[in-house]
Amino acid sequence: MQYETILVDVADHIATITLNRPEALNSFTRQMMAEFEHLWKRVARDDSIHCCVLRAAPGKAWCTGVDVKESQKPGQAVVDLDNIWHCEDPGIYLGPKSMNCWKPVVAAVHGMAAGGAFYWLNESDIIICSEDATFFDPHVTYGMTSALEPIGMTYHMPLHDVLRMVLLGNDERIGAGTALRIGLVSEIVPLGELWPRAHELAAAIAAKPPAATAGSLKAIWQSLDLPRSVALQQALKYCQIGNPAGVPQVDRAALMADKAKKFTIR
Repeated sequence: MQYETILVDVADHIATITLNRPEALNSFTRQMMAEFEHLWKRVARDDSIHCCVLRAAPGKAWCTGVDVKESQKPGQAVVDLDNIWHCEDPGIYLGPKSMNCWKPVVAAVHGMAAGGAFYWLNESDIIICSEDATFFDPHVTYGMTSALEPIGMTYHMPLHDVLRMVLLGNDERIGAGTALRIGLVSEIVPLGELWPRAHELAAAIAAKPPAATAGSLKAIWQSLDLPRSVALQQALKYCQIGNPAGVPQVDRAALMADKAKKFTIR
């Protein structure tokens, strides 16, 4: 597929994905949905890709959700409301986990992240942001029920913070500091350092055995749909299957013998 709404660069085992519609605040369209459906399947199949960085073209927004104007054109609606029994959630195609892609995703957010932007944030593994980042959900302000994105976000944020964001709509935005405090993001950096920092984190992840990272992600994310005891029983199977593949991908003896280990403290 020739991508038109996103930029994709693969190097050093990292796929750098950039939402590239700055003229429309990086909002998503039916075309972008199709491109992400293809992309996540491609990333999942490509063993040379160990980690992904998800970012957006510079400007006022990381993403403001669906492109409302584009969606109103014939054949371009992202949700076919008239086809009641076959109506699909657009997030199915935008999020990696929904597309059965278990490569780690580091999201680097700047500016506004609103509404449908949470489809990506909900399925990212590490979210960092710049100091100018704001997060909000405008649906109810415009008389629209907000359900899909905020339900997904309850796995990242406390319920009362999700409800406050939804119910206040356009009247309040979550700033970077509050996003860090409530666990929506794990790190704040100056805007100029956002992309380098995201790549630094991705590089550290990509250097690890890919079978171990992918297996860990799949085990943890799929456990969210299960009762605790069942999740733990299933988790053992992931170790039994994944460890024989992951351990040979690293020189374990050399790592254990290295007494000059380097690490950072967060």
